[in-house]
Amino acid sequence: MGKLGNISGKDAVKAFQKAGWATIGQVGSHLVMVKKECRANLSIPQHKELSVGTLRALIRNSGLSVDEFLDLL
Repeated sequence: MGKLGNISGKDAVKAFQKAGWATIGQVGSHLVMVKKECRANLSIPQHKELSVGTLRALIRNSGLSVDEFLDLL
């Protein structure tokens, strides 16, 4: 399992887009992403660095593993 430290919200959005997620809008400082096959929406904070817990929760909700996510970066 790779390291999840020092990943920005902008980088996370790019990785999720490569996995098929699409941005549908923004609410405050959070981008909202959806995917047709998934019922869950991802709300990604646009911070310079995401906390590891927040990033793990986003990865889990997207249906990816940590290693799959890191490969998309």
